[in-house]
Amino acid sequence: MAATVDLYNTSYSNSEHEVYSQIRRETYGADFGLTSWVSAEEIEEIPRLLQIESSSHALEIGFGAGGCAMHFAAKMGCRVSGIDVNPNGVRAAEHLARARQLQDHVEFMEHNAAAPLPFPDQAFDAAYSNDAFCHIPNRLRLLRECHRVLKPGARLLFSDALVVSGSITNEEIATRSSIGHYVFVPLGENERFLREAGFTLVSALDTTERAALISEKWRNARAGRQADLLKIEGEANFEGLQKFLGCVHTLTHEKRLSRFVYVGAR
Repeated sequence: MAATVDLYNTSYSNSEHEVYSQIRRETYGADFGLTSWVSAEEIEEIPRLLQIESSSHALEIGFGAGGCAMHFAAKMGCRVSGIDVNPNGVRAAEHLARARQLQDHVEFMEHNAAAPLPFPDQAFDAAYSNDAFCHIPNRLRLLRECHRVLKPGARLLFSDALVVSGSITNEEIATRSSIGHYVFVPLGENERFLREAGFTLVSALDTTERAALISEKWRNARAGRQADLLKIEGEANFEGLQKFLGCVHTLTHEKRLSRFVYVGAR
C-alpha cells in the first residue's frame, strides 16, 4: 500500500517560495497558486461559464492558497468568499490578499465543506470549486448546501478528476489517494447528484486530456528542481509526490480515471 504523502501542507506553507512558483509557472503557464488539474485556459473560462460580473459575489469551495479567487477579483472586480479546511492555505491566502491589496474583494475562512456552509440562504451569485469536491464524503449534502446559498438563476461549477471510466487496481487507487481522503465516483454519478440537489445540468465537459498534460508537466517541473525540493520536502515526501503525479498521469492518459467540469443552474 502507498504511504501517506503531504502535498497540501508542503505546498501552502511554501506557496511564496520561488521554487514552487517556478514549478507552477512551468506546469500551468501562469502562477495562480494552484495545486490542482485546472488549466490556465479553464480558469479564464470560469467567469464566463458562471456569468460573473463586477457586481457579483462568488463562493469558492476549497480555495487552496487563494490564487484563483484573487485572479477573479482583480480581473473582474467581483467579490469572492472562500472556504478551505487547511489552515496553511488560509494563512497563505490572507497574506497574498494583503500583498496584492485585495482585502476588500476577497474573504477567506477555515471551514470544512463536509459541514453545513456558514452562509445565509441565497447569499451568492455564483459558486465554484476546482478539484475539491472529490475530498468531501457526502457530495449530495454539499450540493444541496450550494443550492441553498445560491440565488435563483445562479450557477455552480465544479470539477472532479476522480470519475472512474476504466479498470483500476487497488495499488493504483492507494497511490492516487496517497495525498488525502478521496471519493471516487462512476460516470453519470455527478450528473445524478446535481439533479437530486435541485440543479439543472448546463454542461459536463471532459477535460481528462488536460489533466494528463498538467500531471506530466508538474512531475517534470519538480524533477528538474529535485535538489531544491529535497531540502524542503525530504526524500520520502519528494519521491512520494513524484509517484503520485506519475500515477495521475498514467490513469488520465489511459482514460481509466477521467476529469469532468460540471456546470449546474439553480
